[in-house]
Amino acid sequence: LGTGTGYSVLQMVRAMEKASGREIKYKITGRREGDVASCYANPALAERELGWKADFGLDKMCEDLWRWQLQNPTGFSKN
Repeated sequence: LGTGTGYSVLQMVRAMEKASGREIKYKITGRREGDVASCYANPALAERELGWKADFGLDKMCEDLWRWQLQNPTGFSKN
């Protein structure tokens, strides 16, 4: 689930650079065949049915993702 706000790939790269404190190398090219132009969810059903709403924006989400990755460098455990 998310906020219902779409972000560009470049916005995601910048947010992850900020969260990780590392430069992310990238190259801007044309869209690949089959790539979706945009994709984001409407979180209204989760709010209505579960009373859940995202409290944080992109920067905070990326900080949380980076913290989890640092604490779990090999991903989820096999147990």
